[in-house]
Amino acid sequence: MLKRIVTIQDISCFGKCSLTVALPILSAMGLETAVIPTAVLSTHTGGFTGYTFRDLTDDIPDITSHWKSLDIHFDGIYTGYLGSAKQVKMVADFFDTFKCSNTTIIVDPVMGDAGKLYAGFTPDFALEMKALCSKADIIVPNMTEASYLLDVPYTEEYDQVYIEHILRKLSEFGCKAAVLTGVRYNDGMHGAVAYVKESDSFYSSFMPHIEHSMHGTGDVFASVFSGALTKGASMQQALETAVAFTSDAINETVPYMESCWYGVSFEPCLGKLADISKNF
Repeated sequence: MLKRIVTIQDISCFGKCSLTVALPILSAMGLETAVIPTAVLSTHTGGFTGYTFRDLTDDIPDITSHWKSLDIHFDGIYTGYLGSAKQVKMVADFFDTFKCSNTTIIVDPVMGDAGKLYAGFTPDFALEMKALCSKADIIVPNMTEASYLLDVPYTEEYDQVYIEHILRKLSEFGCKAAVLTGVRYNDGMHGAVAYVKESDSFYSSFMPHIEHSMHGTGDVFASVFSGALTKGASMQQALETAVAFTSDAINETVPYMESCWYGVSFEPCLGKLADISKNF
């Protein structure tokens, strides 16, 4: 029987991010994937103008209640972009409703990048997201999000000791493990570092840095990482799989960046991911 995961985030109908990334990736990994869309946008907000937006906040409690009446169980719960404090609180209630002893909850606290919050978010929202992170098993912030969650200055100058310190501080929220994405030391490599609190252990995976900035890479990483953990992969396996797939997708996109500036061409890499996922 397939393991089942639900992902809760918006759907940008065009642009390769959020649910249009998560659903195909998780399905290719061999997971039965359910979704709760938090909003519907005609495109994502990065580089597009005039996009449409429909807020689906009021639908979340009804979906939750219906699923509860059906006694649906999830092996994994993975959250991405949440657009308001009200949505964050609803998702926290969803965790309480569907968390079982063998359910893995992964929170990607999507709030910002490159040292800045995304439009519409405030430091107060970071406090709400911090509360949600306390209910997760694993959290997956980037460096910007970690700085807002911890209320520390954002920096692009750091070493391994600093990264390990930040991860330990993130684990104090109550999660079992914390992962920092977008980590770059001064060695030409780019990847992610994880800390597992119970064993006091660090894990990492890196690939050569690619000098291009692309939309949706964080969603790609978080989707693969969440899928691998839900299927039973170890922390190291999940990191290596997610970092390698993200790197492959970026490399696949580079020759076509002029025509695919709005996202990464992850689709040609799904076959390889499907094969790797059979080993979890």
